[in-house]
Formats: sequence, C-alpha cells, structure tokens
Amino acid sequence: MAHPRRFAGSLLILAVALAAATVLAFAFDFPPKDIAVLIAVAAVASSVAGVGGGLVLRRLRSRPARVQTMTVALSSVLVAATGVVTAALAMFISFHDLVLLFVVLIVASGVAFGAAWQLGDDIGAGAEQVGAYARTMVGSDGRISAASAPPVTGPVELASLAGELAAVSRRLDESQRRERALESSRRELIAWVSHDLRAPLATIRAMAEALDDGVVDDDAAVKRYHSQIRTDAERLTALVDDLFELSRINSGSLRLGSEKVEVCDALADALAGAGAAAEVKGVTLVERVAPLPPIEVAAREYCRALDNLFDNAIRHTPPGGTVTVEAAASTDAAILHVTDECGGIPDADLPRVFDIAFRGDQARARDDRGGGLGLAISRGLIEAHGGEVTVANAAGGCRFTVTLPSGSR
Repeated sequence: MAHPRRFAGSLLILAVALAAATVLAFAFDFPPKDIAVLIAVAAVASSVAGVGGGLVLRRLRSRPARVQTMTVALSSVLVAATGVVTAALAMFISFHDLVLLFVVLIVASGVAFGAAWQLGDDIGAGAEQVGAYARTMVGSDGRISAASAPPVTGPVELASLAGELAAVSRRLDESQRRERALESSRRELIAWVSHDLRAPLATIRAMAEALDDGVVDDDAAVKRYHSQIRTDAERLTALVDDLFELSRINSGSLRLGSEKVEVCDALADALAGAGAAAEVKGVTLVERVAPLPPIEVAAREYCRALDNLFDNAIRHTPPGGTVTVEAAASTDAAILHVTDECGGIPDADLPRVFDIAFRGDQARARDDRGGGLGLAISRGLIEAHGGEVTVANAAGGCRFTVTLPSGSR
C-alpha cells in the first residue's frame, strides 16, 4: 500500500503543473475559454495514460531497477504524448504540425529512454555493490567484519545505506568483542571462585571432623583449630560480599549510598585503615595529600574503592618497601596516585589488571588474605561516581591513578 505522503506529493506536483500551464497560457493572451478546454482535455488524457502507466509499474515492482526506470520513462512519454496530441486535435491543428509534433516526441523519447537506461544501470550496480558488501560483513566463522563502506555508484540513498551497514557492522563487531571478553571473564571467574571456595571449605571440613572425632583434644590445638575455622569463614564471607558487590556493579543495579561526605574526608578514613595494615606488614605508607576540591561522594562505596586500592598496593609491596599516596587538585578534578613497589606489571597484562579474577604473574599473586576481585570492584565503584581509574608502571612498581571530576557530585 502506498504511503499517504506519496499521494500528497503527486497531487502537489499536479497542482503546480496546472498552475504553471494556466499562467503560461494567460501570458500569451489565450482566451480563457480555450485555456479551460485545453487544460481539461490535456488533464483527462494525461490522467488516463498516467493511471495505466502506474498500474503497469506496480505490476513490475519486483523486477530489476532497469526495467522499472524504463517503464517510468515510457509512462512519462505516453502521458506527455497523450496529453499533447489530444489537446492538439482538440485545437484542430494541421496534419503537418501534428507530424512535426510526433517527430519531436520521438526524439525526446529516445533521450528519455537513454537516461532511464543509464539510471537503472547505476541503481542496479549500486545495489549489487551494497549486496556484496553486506555478504562480506559476516565471515565464515560467524564473526562480524567492521570494514569501511565501499564507494557506491547510483543514487545517494544507496551510499547512505552502505554507510548505515558499515555503522551497524562496527557496532556488531564491538558487541561481539564485548561478548567474547565477558564470556572469557565469566569462565575465569568460575574457575577462580571454584578454587578459592574449595581450599577454605576443605580446611573447615577437615578441622571440624577432627574436632568431632576427638582426634584433637589438646586445648592449644583446639583453640588453633577454632581460630583457623573462624579465619576461613571470614575469608569466605569476604569473598561472597565481593561477589555480591561485583554482581551489583555488572548488572547495573548499583545505587550509591545516601550518606555523602567530602572526598578529602573519605580519603582520610581510607588512609587511617591503610596505615594500620601497612604497619602490620612492615610497609611504609607515605602520604602527600594536598587540599582537594569540595566534591561529595557516597561514603561507603568510595571508601571501599580506596580501601581496595590501598590494600592491593600494601599486599604486593614486600616488607620494608614503601607505598606512596599522593592527592592533588587540578582545574576540574581531584586526582589521587597510589604507587607501590611490587616490581612492575608486564606491559601485556596492564590492560587486564582490572579484569575480574585476573591473576597476572607471581609478582601480583594473591596471598592468604584472598584477593582477585578488589580492583574490579574499585573500578566499578569509581566509575559509578563518574570517575576513572588507570594503572601504569612506575620505577620499581606500578602507579594507580584515580580521577574524580568536580561535576561528579
């Protein structure tokens, strides 16, 4: 069914043509009666021919573009010829003038058919180019190719269609890459969680069975077993909490807490806890904190992000090493640097440091306190505040940089 706007456009063009014909006739001082008869006769004859041509064109809608353009040209010539010849006969022109009129129409028809043939050929070639490009978008392995759109001949609509296909292929390619990355991350997370659950659960089970069977009856040993069971239970609880937090971040259901604090206050609280952990391990914590802009953050989430970053730096810095925390204000953001002495991260692993359960090399292996999800959680929580966290190698270690724009409040 034709769109109503197409009928409106056709009627508008017809009205403009009738108005132009009327103006032209009056410009040459034709009698009004002759003008009315001429326009009426030409309009009726042309309409009959136009309806016939439209019906034929509708029957040929599924044929190649070249056939349709030739049909349009033929219909246009027939409409013009019918209207002109009918009007000429109505005005009783001579046979000689009528023959001359037919000669002019034949020459004009040849030009029109040639132009229609060329237009149909250009449309067909352009459609073949777009089709060939669409077929190359998907490889034999099912992957989307993000190749740029080729030059397309023919109407600009075909070139626009090729451009849209190229844009869609780029989006699909990016979506496939994200899907593959998520699938790889999911497999790593399952393997990581299975490993980290198995070890403490096996320890708890073995010690509980030993206590139930009375294998251990020494008070000191019993207390040690109870202490180990409690430690492993706390480790499992921390792991479950991390998994829950990570699921909230990745599912998009994370909602920042309603308790707001200044970013400098959150940093001070996180540094207080990190100082105690650094002292226990024998790591020197150096603080170089300049005044920060008044940016409000969600207290719990932002402090947890900083806690994970500080804990990561302290855990991977050997005893006797130094962890440096620097904070300063830029023109429109608060910038925090956390530099450790872990020995550095291989360049190939830098883009994956914030991936879920990424292990890396032995320099950043997990200790008995767990780990593996902290950096992923930190990135998610900082990005939820509108900030960004990055990592780069520094002298003797690596540096994490947290940027929190002033507009994030």
